[in-house]
Amino acid sequence: MREISVVSPIDGSVIARRPIAGPAELDRRIAAARDAQRDWRRTPLAERADVCSRFADAMDAMRDDIVLELARQMGRPVRYGAGEVRGLLERARTMVALAPDALADIEAAPISGFRRFIRREPLGVVFSVAAWNYPYLIAVNSVIPAILSGNSVLLKHSSQTPLCAERFAAAFERAGLPPGVFQVVHTDHGGAEHLVSHPGIDYVAFTGSVSGGQAIQRAARERFIATGLELGGKDPAYVRADADMDHAVENVVDGAYFNSGQSCCAVERIYIHRSRFEEFVERAAALVRAYQVGNPLDAETMLGPMVRGSAADGVRAQIAEALTRGARPLIGPGDFPEDVPGSPYLAPQLLVDVDHSMQIMSEETFGPVVGVMPVDSDSEAVALMNDSRYGLTASIWSRDVEHSLQIADDLETGTVFLNRCDYLDPALAWVGVKDSGRGCTLSRVGFEQLTRPKSFHFRLPT
Repeated sequence: MREISVVSPIDGSVIARRPIAGPAELDRRIAAARDAQRDWRRTPLAERADVCSRFADAMDAMRDDIVLELARQMGRPVRYGAGEVRGLLERARTMVALAPDALADIEAAPISGFRRFIRREPLGVVFSVAAWNYPYLIAVNSVIPAILSGNSVLLKHSSQTPLCAERFAAAFERAGLPPGVFQVVHTDHGGAEHLVSHPGIDYVAFTGSVSGGQAIQRAARERFIATGLELGGKDPAYVRADADMDHAVENVVDGAYFNSGQSCCAVERIYIHRSRFEEFVERAAALVRAYQVGNPLDAETMLGPMVRGSAADGVRAQIAEALTRGARPLIGPGDFPEDVPGSPYLAPQLLVDVDHSMQIMSEETFGPVVGVMPVDSDSEAVALMNDSRYGLTASIWSRDVEHSLQIADDLETGTVFLNRCDYLDPALAWVGVKDSGRGCTLSRVGFEQLTRPKSFHFRLPT
């Protein structure tokens, strides 16, 4: 029997094994999901919302176990694990609150003798493919609004974090969700392609790499279904001359290095007005040197291992390429223990004397390193921020709100922050442009991706 083995980045031990579902098993799961969805879609929205609220309560009750499992599966330090649970609760409860308005009938202008309205109907069976780096936050973005909308859901989590998917299943079971409405599938890439191309799947929500998104598109190419794709980014931060430097340094550094930089919306490029450049990099480097790198089960650890040694080696290669092109590291070899190739434990790095010919400023890094460049004007900053094939988020750091709004209008990105970064507000649409993907999750707009409009045009009897 083929199986998934979960290798912990902490010490290389295998912490879980799960059998891989093949086509026949996946077909049975789809059939069960379709059967369950026929009844679930007729369940009143208030009852669906109650189930999702109880789901959030059940997840909250498992918080301590979730924190330890996150550390063991993907290396998140235990001091931060509860934050992901809090984020899941915020998003789930926000979507529950938004659902009545988002899913309400849309009445057309009254005409005597007629009733005309648009109703949002569930699509059917939603296949959600979630990444490992924020395994709860990513999955909840599609799972909860899909369930609220009357769909059934098949969730495939990364082979690195299958226990997170099983937590979803346990929470829904405790919440009283009818069997078959939500199911976990542990499968491989071939199984995922089988599901995407299956006529019983009505929508695919995918979070992962650009190449993964392209594979989803190829699998769906002969089907008339929508796919929601969140494919990562190379998110820039621009610190203007009028920024509150205390606030900017602390939050931009956190946005770049939190979760060892393994976030689709992490700050991966920084542009500083030249008049504040030296001040910023000096203070940022001091903060980075203060990080504690080590075992994520240790309460003092601030940066745990990357998800696997090969991922860390990919970041090492980007750093090496930048150094050969003239980049200068601000974090020296004596600031952290010896960096060993092949190890998932990677010391953070801050680079200056960088430019856009370097991968560190052009390709997604997904690790604890960021490059910093000086700029002389807002227009130069905007041009550099837009000089990317990605467009997920961007952040501006300034005291001038109105001028920042003008800058934000010119940025080619799905979300623009002012004086914050690396955060998803569930009341706002989460969307990427260019190679960061397409479609939308969260907010009331996110419900539109998981439903179809149906028009009712009734001539009333006289």
